[in-house]
Amino acid sequence: MSHSKSRRNALKNIALTTGGVSLGLSALSCKETSEEYEQVAAEEEQALKGNINHSACYWCYNSFPLDVFAKDAADLGLKGIDLLKPEEWETAAKYGLECAVATESFASITNGFNDPANHKELQEKYARLIDQASEAGIKNVIVFSGNKRELSEEEGLANCAEGLAPLVKQAEEKNVVLIMELLNSKIDHADYQCDNTPWGVALCERLGSEHFKLLYDIYHMQIMEGDVIRTIQDYNQYFAHYHTGGVPGRNEITEVQELNYPAIMRAIKDTGYTGFVAQEFIPTYPDKIAALKEGIRICDV
Repeated sequence: MSHSKSRRNALKNIALTTGGVSLGLSALSCKETSEEYEQVAAEEEQALKGNINHSACYWCYNSFPLDVFAKDAADLGLKGIDLLKPEEWETAAKYGLECAVATESFASITNGFNDPANHKELQEKYARLIDQASEAGIKNVIVFSGNKRELSEEEGLANCAEGLAPLVKQAEEKNVVLIMELLNSKIDHADYQCDNTPWGVALCERLGSEHFKLLYDIYHMQIMEGDVIRTIQDYNQYFAHYHTGGVPGRNEITEVQELNYPAIMRAIKDTGYTGFVAQEFIPTYPDKIAALKEGIRICDV
């Protein structure tokens, strides 16, 4: 072992003791030791395991200017930021972060692809966004089913497949993945059509392309159907992205809520997943970045 590595290991051991005052620090320069201790402590604090590519949804932290939030996110070890518009992508990239999921102001949860009246406008606008995402090297673009408004499950499936088909073809050509988010219709998004995994999977199968998949939102699907780990094990091939959130309340993902996020993250990791997992809880802590840091640590398995 090299002298520098031995010294770093000694300092790491010091960091694990109470104050480190009785471990022969007098043999080291006080100033040098202090500087090295601070460096090692910072590295230990920031080191993530690398099994999960962490992201966060900017809308949960938009009280911060994006430039400020992106720097904080990068400092925490995040790899991406979710739900950024084209004019925001460059800011994320400045801090070495990907836009993990692209969106634009026209993307509507309530007025989506299940209504043929929306198809022409959505196809035109999404065609531009797919091109922009492809040019920027962004992989995922979010889409929504829209609200049912008395449509049957089958009518909604048929309409979504028809409206999305030309965009999926474009996505294949541009190496982009369109991802439809699974949302709960019980608490947050009443009447939303893509509110359960089987319906979303049926749409994936109908479109028959690796460039159309689902955004599996753990918070939303715990509310609608539970059985989260089994669902991930059984249907992970249809999931291109994951979101978190504490149930109930959509706040921090600590032990105050009902989901076991370390176990869920291990299940995701065990599928061989290499995409992003994004924190999408609404922070209640006065220090929102501390809340995000805690969520990342909980999910870093």
